[in-house]
Amino acid sequence: MKTILKSNITVKEICDGFVYNELEGKGLFGLSGKLTIQPEYQRNYIYASDGGKKEMAVIESVLKGYPIGLIYFNKVNDSNLEVLDGQQRITSLGRFVNDKFAIKDENGMPQNFSGMAKDKKAKIWETKLLIYECEGTESEIKEWFKTINIAGVPLNNQELLNAVYSGPFVTLGKEEFSNSQNANIQKWSAYVSGSANRQEFLECALDWVSKGNVGDYMSRHRFDKNINELKKYFNSVIDWVSSVFTDVESEMRGPEWGRLYEEYHKKSYNPTKVSAEVQKLYADPYVKNRKGIFEYILGGSVETKLLEVRVFDEATKKSVYKEQTTKAEKKKESNCPLCALGHDANKEKIWGLNDMDADHVTAWSKGGKTISKNCQMLCKTHNRAKGNR
Repeated sequence: MKTILKSNITVKEICDGFVYNELEGKGLFGLSGKLTIQPEYQRNYIYASDGGKKEMAVIESVLKGYPIGLIYFNKVNDSNLEVLDGQQRITSLGRFVNDKFAIKDENGMPQNFSGMAKDKKAKIWETKLLIYECEGTESEIKEWFKTINIAGVPLNNQELLNAVYSGPFVTLGKEEFSNSQNANIQKWSAYVSGSANRQEFLECALDWVSKGNVGDYMSRHRFDKNINELKKYFNSVIDWVSSVFTDVESEMRGPEWGRLYEEYHKKSYNPTKVSAEVQKLYADPYVKNRKGIFEYILGGSVETKLLEVRVFDEATKKSVYKEQTTKAEKKKESNCPLCALGHDANKEKIWGLNDMDADHVTAWSKGGKTISKNCQMLCKTHNRAKGNR
């Protein structure tokens, strides 16, 4: 790959013809239309997502004469360039000179570019950027894009995949799932954690439809002219979840809904009964993992380990162990009630505390409480075998 250092391009030249798309949240063009600021393999603009601290820092650095780092352009042809690295900084500059945000002046007051003193405007316009112009094959450019991290905000996994498999499919996918203005975002956010700008809704949709084989799926569909399958599957999962669980709880953000859809969507559920069971479990002080409630209900309310039901504390274990052991020794039988019923060598064995587990006499799932009266100590073998019976 060939690289040429350009050190005479000013901010004014870069921002000539700058266009920022509010709907898609990205800078589009600069250098009088010659420069594509955000080619499809680039991530969305994220410097405004932390309250604008990063984009303001770019402008303040320029005003103080601090370098803002190397910028890389990919030479597409003799007439066109695209930003390989530096689109966040360039978009910050373009947004500021177009009054999209303000910085604070010496007195802490907000100040837009248009209201600045002439010398400060000139300082920004005349600042020269250090730009490497690169030229190479698509694979070379993509590999270089994956390895550089000049801006200080690492690419996440989906942003890297978007770069590797850029094409019409990624373009359409980002338009649908990475557009923060999409009216569906609010509904999706009830079940999916993350940010549209950081590609996390797109990543989730791809994970669900591909059953976890995202890279393979993107490779096979890279040049597709539609994302119909992707949208249909994603919406099917969301619609199924919202129809089964009519109450929207904060813990619904994050479970593996794609996997659960595949496993349970062919079963019928009564939404009213499901809602009642959800509320009952939410009110149960012994349930430690609320995220597990939904899979627990879908699976027939059997796998209590999904709920991480609160276990007996050490004081209760020691108290019950002492009582059981004292009685067992008097009867000359095992202090594990189930061993005592058997006919093997353990029938009279006295187990040490560390060799036993606390068990609910009446299973929690059948109404048994985590209190001393409902606790018994079993040898580890019998406790594991007893399960939820």
